[in-house]
This record gives sequence, C-alpha cells and structure tokens, in this order.
Amino acid sequence: MVLPGTAVAQALSCTVPGRVPLPRPDLPNERQPARRLPIGSYTLAISWSPEYCRTRGRQPVAQFQCGSGNRFGFVLHGLWPDGYGKEWPQYCRATPILPRQVIRRNMCATPSPQLLQHEWAKHGTCMAGYTPQRYFAQSTGMFARLRYPDMEALSRMPTTAGRLAEAIARANPGLGADMMRITTTRQGWLDEVWLCLDKRFRYARCPGHQGGVAPSTTVRIWRARD
Repeated sequence: MVLPGTAVAQALSCTVPGRVPLPRPDLPNERQPARRLPIGSYTLAISWSPEYCRTRGRQPVAQFQCGSGNRFGFVLHGLWPDGYGKEWPQYCRATPILPRQVIRRNMCATPSPQLLQHEWAKHGTCMAGYTPQRYFAQSTGMFARLRYPDMEALSRMPTTAGRLAEAIARANPGLGADMMRITTTRQGWLDEVWLCLDKRFRYARCPGHQGGVAPSTTVRIWRARD
C-alpha cells in the first residue's frame, strides 16, 4: 500500500476580521465545578474541522470557522492539565474576559472566541504562573509543530483508529501511536485526536483511562468541500 504523504492540515485559509466579538464569561457550575488538583500530565486536543462544520456549520457561532471563505483541517481544541488519576483540575481561579488582541492572535488555531475563553477559564487558569498569553503561546506552539498524513487520501480508504494514529505518528518524530487517542462521533466519523504529554510537555504513553475508541475501531473521515 502506498502511504499518503505528510502535510500541514491546519489553517488552509484563514482571515481574521478587523473586529472580533468578545466572548461571554465562562464560569464553573454544578456540572463543571471548580476543582483544584495537582497536575500530573497534559493532553493536547485537536479537532477535525470538516466534521464540525458538517454538523454545526450553519450555527451563527460557527460562521468564522465554517464560512466567510475560511477553511481548516485540524484546529486546536486546547491544552488540558490532567491529574494523577481520572479527575483533572479545572476552573482554578476567576478570570476576566480575554483581551481582543489575545483572541485575534489565536483565532487561526482555535477559530472561536468563546472556545478560547473556555479553554483559558477551565484549563489555563490551573497552570501556575501562566497568563493567557503564555498559555496560548504554549498550546499554539505545540499545535503549529504538528504534521499530518494526507487526510484527503486517508478519507478515501478504509481505516481504523489504530492505523490513523500510526499515520500521524510517522509524520511526527518522537510521537508513538500509543501516545494519542482517537475520538469519533456516534456515527463513527473522526472527531478529535488527543495527544498525551508529560509534565514537561513531552509526548508520553496515554494512561489506560484516557478514553478514545479502540485501535480496531473503523474511523470515517469527512472531507472538506470547496
């Protein structure tokens, strides 16, 4: 079998508008309470944008990501501090609305002001000594270094979560297939890839409770349409 080539599948086309909307506050609640726990590791979560736009692209909140001439492959969901077990820290301190310049600087990686606010409020505030600028520089820096197999070619052939993870690993030295988890929708379409990291942000084997589908699970990949 001929393997698809390596590619950058991130912002295929992205223009940030002159004025970006400010997000709403993102606060803890009964379902998502504040939880202050020691950090044992991290997860870098990336989302497959064509699938998101297929199912939610008509929503007004998705206009920047899915309309206005912008096109994305993978986008950055966020950098998540994990705990030492199945629970993780979240909403560790109160935070104001992100400055517009921070939103503008990061929208071509995470194309949603509200998601940027959520990621900082829920996850970034638990990282000691981090400002929004430092948090997003850390996450977007790792995201920008990622390379991908040819997702267009992969979408045209039968594949499994394990084979997709192996293809991504081949494109990224130091990353193994056991250092990521693949998640899908209920219909089996590729949703996200979770990359497991140690406390120094180095790739690491994922813990057994990390989640994701089994490596043998069939994964379908929705292709971006022009």
